[in-house]
Amino acid sequence: MKVWPIYKREVRQYFTSPVAYVILAIFLFITGLFFYAIFSGFAQASMQIAMNPGMGRDLNVMDSVLRPLFDNMRVILLLLMPLVTMRLFAEERRSGTIELLLTYPVRDGAVLVGKYLAAMTLYAAMIGGMLAYPAMLAYFARVEWAPLLTGYIGLVLMGAMFAAVGLFASSLTENQIVAAIVTFGILLSFWIIGWLAAFVSGPMGAVLTHLSILEHNDTFAKGVLDTKDVIYYVDFTVLALFLALRSLEARRWSG
Repeated sequence: MKVWPIYKREVRQYFTSPVAYVILAIFLFITGLFFYAIFSGFAQASMQIAMNPGMGRDLNVMDSVLRPLFDNMRVILLLLMPLVTMRLFAEERRSGTIELLLTYPVRDGAVLVGKYLAAMTLYAAMIGGMLAYPAMLAYFARVEWAPLLTGYIGLVLMGAMFAAVGLFASSLTENQIVAAIVTFGILLSFWIIGWLAAFVSGPMGAVLTHLSILEHNDTFAKGVLDTKDVIYYVDFTVLALFLALRSLEARRWSG
């Protein structure tokens, strides 16, 4: 499959337009605000304990700073990832270049993979910028690197799933705003579905809990790498990409 030309084209379109830089700036600015607020609270609590050892409070950098930061990051990704993926196919359909692209001697799978990897490249840049936060923490306190690594693995898997869902939504419409809204709607549905499990008993409650995005990501933030959580995100990602591929093939045959 000729993935590389498609990938280069999409990455170029991301980084020769303001889109990638605006998304990166917003993401790093908001996560920076969260990190500052959470770390300030941690520093203040540490000073209070130093002045009053009788408080007996055990502060841990992972539990007190990084895990709350990861929790807030998930919400930011829920809002921003639809913006990362909304143009991938929708813009092609709006401008009419999708027909030209599908007539190239390139398989639909190569087009899909190239666009998906381009979106993941932008996402990797977003996550990479966050490495500055644990690096700064390591200067002031001892960081537990194993739980930190599992936390980042969870974010990568969640981002991969979000990007796949966004790619599928973008393949359904020629309107970028509609693609972003559909992506957000799908992700939000699986975001809150676990909350409904509290009101449903029996097998249905177990199914709703299993489908919850948050239910599977919480374990990563706690430093636990569970294969069932990895399989959940991998399966969801593969399913979304499969549906996107079927959408592309339907477009080709209808054209």
